[in-house]
Amino acid sequence: MRLVLLGPPGAGKGTQAGGLARRYEVPHISTGDMFREHGQLGTPLGLKIARFMQSGQLVPDDLVLEMVEERLTREDARRGFVCDGFPRTLPQAESFARRLASHGLALDGVVLLEVPFQALIRRLCLRRVCPRCGALYHLEDRPPRQAGLCDADGSVLLHREDDHEEIIRERLEVYQQQTAPLVAFYEKATLLFRVDSARPVENIRADLYEILDPLYERSGDTR
Repeated sequence: MRLVLLGPPGAGKGTQAGGLARRYEVPHISTGDMFREHGQLGTPLGLKIARFMQSGQLVPDDLVLEMVEERLTREDARRGFVCDGFPRTLPQAESFARRLASHGLALDGVVLLEVPFQALIRRLCLRRVCPRCGALYHLEDRPPRQAGLCDADGSVLLHREDDHEEIIRERLEVYQQQTAPLVAFYEKATLLFRVDSARPVENIRADLYEILDPLYERSGDTR
């Protein structure tokens, strides 16, 4: 089962991707997690990526693709994956499709999680993150047990710089510009499914299972 989850910042991609990965017994592949892993390990790829990120530049597509391809060669990804945060642009999507095809593989589906932008701004402004383990909280919808502290390790939660309203609006504008051609690409390939992600997590999950379970059966990856 090979899936991609698309959606704006705050749409719940990470939450849903993690659940789908467990359901279909494939790894949840997040570019953010991979950036952190390579950075912490000090790999040659991680050092290259760090130079771009530290200077505030976008990581070039060829480095992102190299990182993703390396991740997909690991044993746990043999039966598939759920990608979250990749691809972000049309060139990435086209290159990813070619690289999969070179191994005789293809995506089974692409899910677009859709949320009105005003709802996203509210979600993100109230979001807090653990700097140590990366756990996400929401002050209204999913607060920590003890105010301001991570449930898992007790670290002081942060309000990330990019979770302030002005920056959120800029991120959403960039997302719109990048995603329109990406959506058209996957619609043309008849891979795209749209899901309303402005609802409770359980409702979204139920819709995803209804859409994706038949694809899983057809993919031939069931045990």
